[in-house]
Amino acid sequence: MGDIISVFKKEMLVILFAMTPVFELRGAIPLGITLGFEPIHSTILSIAGNIIPVPLLLKLLKPTFRYFEKTKVFGGIIDWIKRRTLRRSEKVRKYKVFGLYLLVAIPLPTTGAWTGCIAASLFEIDFKQAFPAIVAGVITAGIIMLILSYMGMQIV
Repeated sequence: MGDIISVFKKEMLVILFAMTPVFELRGAIPLGITLGFEPIHSTILSIAGNIIPVPLLLKLLKPTFRYFEKTKVFGGIIDWIKRRTLRRSEKVRKYKVFGLYLLVAIPLPTTGAWTGCIAASLFEIDFKQAFPAIVAGVITAGIIMLILSYMGMQIV
């Protein structure tokens, strides 16, 4: 019973790590492997964890930004987030939904589901179009990270 609880705790840690805006699945997959999971297991947990916050983010980011950008304390932070996202979002501006997919699918720093949700909000991409594009991007990024993880294991 203790082993099951221990594995469950580790799985939850990977999922929670994947839900965070800084690490997302790019950090969660290596964490899962470090915790002893097979790369495919770690990837599945990370993909699930990275997708969990997406619907909520897509629904709440725009009204939250609108509210907080009017405040003195958070206005500058919101402006910085918007500028940073817009710099990374040229593909989204040009290709809309496909660009959103690409933004999320390429596993580089400052790309991913959170940035995709911010970009979808800024470019006013409808939830019904943004959600599948972001999910497909997360799955693609997960597969790329899985392949890189296996390649890294071959080198070591």
